[in-house]
Amino acid sequence: MLANFVSAALLAVFLQNSIFERALGINILLYAARKRSSVIGFALGLCYITTLSSIAVWALDGAFGNHERYAVISPVLYILVIGVIYISSLIAVWRFFHNLFRKIKKFAHLAVFNCAVLGALFIGSRSGADIWGYLGYGFGTGLGFLAAGYLLYVAHTRLNSELVPSVFRGMPIMVIYIGILSLALHAFVGYSASA
Repeated sequence: MLANFVSAALLAVFLQNSIFERALGINILLYAARKRSSVIGFALGLCYITTLSSIAVWALDGAFGNHERYAVISPVLYILVIGVIYISSLIAVWRFFHNLFRKIKKFAHLAVFNCAVLGALFIGSRSGADIWGYLGYGFGTGLGFLAAGYLLYVAHTRLNSELVPSVFRGMPIMVIYIGILSLALHAFVGYSASA
């Protein structure tokens, strides 16, 4: 069971990174990459919500996965799971950790309600056979988001220097940088054009 967890987590971090492989959550990551604390906060929030949500998704898939209409209603159920975990967690943080609540209340919804979380649940449900596979993929998605966020944070200050033409500074150069990293990841994994 530990092997299933670790292999699913490594798969999510490196081979199926939500940012570089599928561009899930890239808008949030570009926003968060401006400050290191933002990258860490967003990645922790995403890791928390994907890990807890993957438990509920595993239970839902096990209970209703064979139903003929489950594929149609599963997106709504996954969003409800994310919403319930988000609201209950926010209430718990507000109730017991007031200072932390003041710090995260403006940005918690951005870390939780983005396509990286929902995409991680869908991909995890398609690839995870047992609870450990679901948990590993959910946890690994958060770690992959952190790794991608750190790479973008490091590049942010260097790519916005005076050496870069003013036309390319900001979003254009970051998108080009992400594209180059994505291509490098594809070359590392070994994808071929003939498929």
